[in-house]
Amino acid sequence: MLKETGREVAVIGMGIVCSIGNNVPDFQQSLKDGVSGITWLANRTGPKLSVDIGAEIKEFSFLDRLDHYSDLPAELLQKARRCAQRSPFSIQTSVLSALEAWQDSGMFARENNPERLGVIVTGESTTQNYRYGLHADFEADPEYLSPRYALQFLDSNQVGVLSEILTIKGEGFVVGGASASGNVGIIKAVQLIQSGIVDTCLVTGVVADLSPIELQGFVNIGAMVRENKFQTPDKASRPFDAQHAGFVYGQASACVVLQSCDVATKGKALVRAKILGAAMNLDGVSTTEPNVAGEAGAMKAALHRAGISASDIHYLNAHGSSSPLGDNTEVEAIKQVFADHVSKLWVNSTKGLTGHCLYSAGVVELIASVLQMEGEFIHPNKNLEDPIDDDLRFSGAMFERDRIEFAMSNSFGFGGINSSIVFQNSC
Repeated sequence: MLKETGREVAVIGMGIVCSIGNNVPDFQQSLKDGVSGITWLANRTGPKLSVDIGAEIKEFSFLDRLDHYSDLPAELLQKARRCAQRSPFSIQTSVLSALEAWQDSGMFARENNPERLGVIVTGESTTQNYRYGLHADFEADPEYLSPRYALQFLDSNQVGVLSEILTIKGEGFVVGGASASGNVGIIKAVQLIQSGIVDTCLVTGVVADLSPIELQGFVNIGAMVRENKFQTPDKASRPFDAQHAGFVYGQASACVVLQSCDVATKGKALVRAKILGAAMNLDGVSTTEPNVAGEAGAMKAALHRAGISASDIHYLNAHGSSSPLGDNTEVEAIKQVFADHVSKLWVNSTKGLTGHCLYSAGVVELIASVLQMEGEFIHPNKNLEDPIDDDLRFSGAMFERDRIEFAMSNSFGFGGINSSIVFQNSC
């Protein structure tokens, strides 16, 4: 329990590259304006699929975006260029979001003990589209394959690249938890800091660069929206709306820098939020079906570890994937945990704007929650026209003004992986 250890954990830095913002300030403005990043899928090769929409990162150039960090030390930028210039898209986006988070945290301006720094990468099989794109050339001539491939197809390459650029020499590893991967990474970082193994940890949510095979696989299993029946793609992601028909694919790389509060205070870091409690559990299944008891259990455990009651929570960033079964299950779990308080609890889902960012979703949604805390607003549920439940206090088509003191963020993954995080406004 966080309260029992006496070592609180702070969010001191954030960075993002996604369909609705190439950095945190742009992302915040898009949240306020209810901007959707969901469009027709572009530049896709391979067979015609049953899905043609998604929230992709568009017009991406690693070197152009790296130039935006010209105020950073030349040696650092040179390392970033060397490590990532010829790397897969998923590595390049991670480097950019990590640079923003590290700069935001003030870590570049302080002397750091590299052995007290950690890095956790959230995501699994993160080079799927990169590998798919090489297949035709490989079949034509296997010798064509670059020697770098032996490193670049490994998820752990993310750890190596980020640790080299940022001089991180404490613990580092990759975690996977399907759609809950982002929250799992945050929870593991909190545990590293709580245990005293590191003082500061970078959590990197990796972009889900899916190949056509994975996209079609999600359609075939019934999870991803199959056909967009609306006039424009931005209407397709509908968390908690009666016309929800499955999740919409989203791309984002998102990073947060977590640090022990005592170290943050000593180093005069700007604390953007405090993580009070976090929990995850398993349903003990290998299927995709969500479970009310498991989801409710994760929320209750996170509240218990935070040392607050359900009635203290002002805002819930729901998992809200736009899947009928998933949304209905989460609503039932929320009502079980929050009881009469549901009428006072703001609920929304960032996936209505960003799509479902899969491996990075939990990190994206923690950043969205902190930004709403800081800006004293609740971002819109863009397509919520006919709510599946009248008891919950969903935000509407426009952002709402309100101050958030305590918030919760949920992430649930295939295979019965449930996670919930509770945090507090630092202002």
